[in-house]
Amino acid sequence: MLENYLPILVVIGISFAFAIGSVMMSRLVGVKKPSEAKLAPYECGMPLLGSAEERFSIKFYIIAMLFILFDIEAVFLYPWAVMFKRLGIFGFVEMGVFIIILLVGFIYVWKKGALEWE
Repeated sequence: MLENYLPILVVIGISFAFAIGSVMMSRLVGVKKPSEAKLAPYECGMPLLGSAEERFSIKFYIIAMLFILFDIEAVFLYPWAVMFKRLGIFGFVEMGVFIIILLVGFIYVWKKGALEWE
């Protein structure tokens, strides 16, 4: 059984060796000239505003969770589209029910005002 997994283990070993070797070579060969600009946190090219301990509105987290929820549910459409001909009318009806449930959830969230950014 080991001979079946040996190529995978070899690739994993080579990957780890390359990653560790790259980091070690960077530390050994890399130029080390720290400055205030290099040691400052990078914020998309903009100067830092406020501290990292700033509190975010709960709306931010709600919208983020809703985005992840609807995004992951949309991923279920890809396997269905690949198997569409094989599933026939049953698959079509099942996906229609799934889309309707998603739509009802989306309308509920919209009516509750969870998508309003204030």
